[in-house]
Amino acid sequence: MIPPTDSLLKYSTPVLISRTTEEKSPKARPSRAGPQQSSDSGPVPPAPRFSSTEDTWKGNEATLDTIFPPREWMVGKQQWLQQVSSTPCTRSDVVRLEELLDTNLQRRQARDTGICPVRRELYTQCFDEIIRQVTINCAERGLLLLRVRDEITMSFAVHETLYESSIGFGMRKALQAEQGKADTEKSTADLKNEIHDLNRELNEEKAKCDVIEQREAEKRQVEEKKFTEEIQFLKRTNQQLKNQLEGITPKK
Repeated sequence: MIPPTDSLLKYSTPVLISRTTEEKSPKARPSRAGPQQSSDSGPVPPAPRFSSTEDTWKGNEATLDTIFPPREWMVGKQQWLQQVSSTPCTRSDVVRLEELLDTNLQRRQARDTGICPVRRELYTQCFDEIIRQVTINCAERGLLLLRVRDEITMSFAVHETLYESSIGFGMRKALQAEQGKADTEKSTADLKNEIHDLNRELNEEKAKCDVIEQREAEKRQVEEKKFTEEIQFLKRTNQQLKNQLEGITPKK
């Protein structure tokens, strides 16, 4: 039976737990958790303490099922269940895990740097497999690693939220800057048009002023000429009257 999804986390062979919703298979082990759950859901209870080696092994296996709940899926009317493998790991298993991680990173074309959901998913699966291997031998150590994994997951979620918020903030600022640029360009064009209109009015007023100055200058010249002629006329008249007066007045 093919598992529903591939994962670096090692699972046992799937078992058929029912052919219908009412018939159960006697070969299936009882599930210690509900249907398929995320490995990140809820706090994990502390590992039970046992005295004998066999009880300790069973307790580690129970803790393993609590950390990684069995996954279930339906194929037609058959319900299958697959639990995390409780087989102890060897050195060759660790080497194979590293090879599988590198192979999957290349096959799924994960990015080497930056934010990459594929790379994060594969490394999370690899970390889960390491937790599984450690929990088989020591439940307390596995639970401690689980706390470390949950803290890392929470930190990733916070940084992802901050990253998305920063992208949204940057987009808003870019749009505001673009809108402000358009407003500034429009304002600049309006001011240029206003300057052009004011320069045109200034030139018109200067032309009017030149015409008025020229008219007044001509008028002033006419007035000065008129006044000059009047003065000359008065001077001549005065001289004539003076001469007449001297002619009338007897000489002594």
